[in-house]
Amino acid sequence: MQMISFSSAGWESWDLARQPLIRERMPVLFDDDLFFEDGPGAPRPAVVGNRYLRGLPVNGSPSVRTWQNSGGCLRDWFTFLKDRGVHPFGGRQELRSALSMYAEYRLAGPLKERWDHTTWNLHVGILSAFYSWAKDEAAVVDAVPFTYRMGCRMAQGAVVKTKRNLATLRRPRPHTTIKHLEKDFSELFVRALAGQGPDGEPDLRYRRPREAARNSAMGDYVLSSGLRSKEFTHLTIYEVPPLPPRPTRLPVQFPLAYAITKGEKDRTTWVHYAQLAAMHQYIDLDRAASAEGFTWRPPWRLGEPLLVEEPDWEGARLNGVRKSWRSLRPQERLCLVTTDGQCPLVGLQSTGLPFVDWATVFRRTSARVRERYEPRFPTTAPHRLRHSMAMRTLEELVKGRYRRIAQLVVDTDEDAALALWLRKHEPMMILRDLLGHWSVTSTELYIARLDVSRIYRELYESTLARRNRAAEAVAAVAAAEFTGEVDG
Repeated sequence: MQMISFSSAGWESWDLARQPLIRERMPVLFDDDLFFEDGPGAPRPAVVGNRYLRGLPVNGSPSVRTWQNSGGCLRDWFTFLKDRGVHPFGGRQELRSALSMYAEYRLAGPLKERWDHTTWNLHVGILSAFYSWAKDEAAVVDAVPFTYRMGCRMAQGAVVKTKRNLATLRRPRPHTTIKHLEKDFSELFVRALAGQGPDGEPDLRYRRPREAARNSAMGDYVLSSGLRSKEFTHLTIYEVPPLPPRPTRLPVQFPLAYAITKGEKDRTTWVHYAQLAAMHQYIDLDRAASAEGFTWRPPWRLGEPLLVEEPDWEGARLNGVRKSWRSLRPQERLCLVTTDGQCPLVGLQSTGLPFVDWATVFRRTSARVRERYEPRFPTTAPHRLRHSMAMRTLEELVKGRYRRIAQLVVDTDEDAALALWLRKHEPMMILRDLLGHWSVTSTELYIARLDVSRIYRELYESTLARRNRAAEAVAAVAAAEFTGEVDG
C-alpha cells in the first residue's frame, strides 16, 4: 500500500465532471492495483482508510501534520496485516493477536523498523480513534481490537472520568526528564545564539554576525512570548507589536494570527519590553542589511506571488485586495513580496531569502554550548523554549510579581486592561490564555510534566526567610527599647 498527498492541480484533464471533494495535501491511500473502489466481499482497507482521513478536518483535526501522521499510521498497519494474511476488519481475537505481533515488531524487531515508546503510543492513539470510527460510524467492524481501563482524576476541583488504552506504554515519571531551560541555561543559550561566550564576550570562533543578531533576537523573543515554531517562523515584520515610547513594567500584549496558531485558535500572548526592543533593533539594522539589494521571488510550488501594498498592523492590500494578516496561512506568507521586492517575514537569511530552519540553528547552537562551555547543556528544540517561557511565567505568577506590578499600573492608569486581567485571573488561567490551550486542564497536564515543585519550594523558603528576618528585627527593636534600664 502506498500514500500520496493530494493536489488538485490539473484536475480538468482527469476526465471528471467536477473538482474532487478532497482537501489539498490530504493523504490518499491506494493499493498496488490502483483501484479506489470496493470489490465483492469485505471492504477494501484503502477505501475505508481514505473515508476516515477525509473526515478528520471536520472531526477536530484541522492540522495537515495530523492528517499525514494518521495516513502513515494506517498505511503501515494495513501493510503489516496484509503481509500476514489478516484483514484489518476481521474478528477481534485475530486482530488482537496481530496487534501483539505488531508491538513486538515495532518495539523489539529489526532496527530499521523499530520505534521508541513515544512513536508507538502515537500510533496506538491513531489506530484506536480509527477503529472506534470504523465501529460506530462506518460500521465495518463489530468490535475494536483494544482494551480500555476506566479511571478518574481531579481537574479544577471536579472528578473527571478518564479512559486509558492498555496498549499504550507507560512513560517515565515527569520529574525524571528535563523539558525546559532554567534561567542560567536560557541566558547561556541566547548568548550562544548571539555568537558570545558565557561572559558575554564575542566568541572569536563564531563568524556569522548577521545571523547571530537574527538568531539571538528570535530566541530571546520566543523565550519571552512562548510562540510555537510555526508561529514565529512565519511571523511578518508588520505583526511585531510596536515598541512603546518608554520601557513598560508589564509585558506588551501580542495578538497572533489564527491562521498560524495550533488549531487555528485566536490567541493573544505577550512579550517583555527588553525582548521586543531587541527584535525591533534586529529588524531595523541587521535584517534591513540582509534584505537590501536582494529580490525575493517565491518558487512556483508555493503559489503565485502576493504583492504587499499599504501594509499596517492589521493587514495590507495583496494583489490589489485588502486582506488581514490573521487570515494568511504559512504557505501564503512565504509568497508575500513587498513593493521593494523583499520578503516581509521576520527571519531572513543573509541573502534576503526567508529563513525557516530554526530547529537546525537551535540544535547546532546547543551542540556548540555543550562542546565549548557546558557539557550538561541539553539539545534544545524550538518547543523547549516555549516550555521555558511557561515555567518562568508560572514562577512569576505564583510569586505574585505580576499581580503587584498590575496594582501599580492600575494606580497610574498605564495599560489598565492588561493589569485588570492579571489581577482578576488565577495563575493557571493566565498561563492557559498565553499558551493558547483550549482548556486549563491541558495547561495543568502540560505543567505537570515539568518541575513545578522547585518553584513552590523556593517560594516557601524565601517566605520563611523573610518572616525570620522580620522576627529578628522586631526582637532587636524591643531589645533596644530596654537597653540601659536598671531595676529600681
